[in-house]
Amino acid sequence: MDVRRLGLVSYQEAWALQNRLADARRDGLAPDTLILLEHPHTYTIGRSGTRDHVFLTAAELAARGITCLDVDRGGDVTYHGPGQLVGYPIVDLGTAPDVGRYLRTLEDCLIDTLADFGIAAGRLTGYTGVWIGDRKIAAIGVKISQGVTTHGFALNVTTDLSLFTHILPCGIADKGVTSMAVELGRAPALPEVEDAVVAHFSNRFALPGMPAAHVA
Repeated sequence: MDVRRLGLVSYQEAWALQNRLADARRDGLAPDTLILLEHPHTYTIGRSGTRDHVFLTAAELAARGITCLDVDRGGDVTYHGPGQLVGYPIVDLGTAPDVGRYLRTLEDCLIDTLADFGIAAGRLTGYTGVWIGDRKIAAIGVKISQGVTTHGFALNVTTDLSLFTHILPCGIADKGVTSMAVELGRAPALPEVEDAVVAHFSNRFALPGMPAAHVA
């Protein structure tokens, strides 16, 4: 498996890269790949979302330097920005992918990562993602086409949480958001969080029924 740590990349550029890698993976021309990066300020609206869940006008978005895009992942609206670790696994799950198992495995990777930093996180019944009580610390939204995954997860590390106040995060009105920095009372180093994600991704995706990970 290739792991690509790309730093700060625009959402459009990263989306195009995902699609190129997914095509190559389906054609057997590329290995499973985990992309790790940050985005500039961006709101994305998933397939079940609506522009009504973004509370800023086009002019207000432009004034704040925020890009707003409709995308082809599952889920509603979310925020991406600096201080947030975004992961895009481009993984071949086979001809009959178990989508629920894939989502739960992504959640497990992030729960394990947070535990490494002393943060007790888990699931919230009826919701996707990783939670601390009723506050979401990591959002997940994916697409699986012909067995190959795109999109993925967004883990709030030192994210400016005020940017979530301009949207209805994931279309959920009665839940909050949090970050590793808020929970720890300090700002963890993003490269250390990346290292932990890579380690747990490798471990979890070696489970039976999941592709074995050999991280390079």
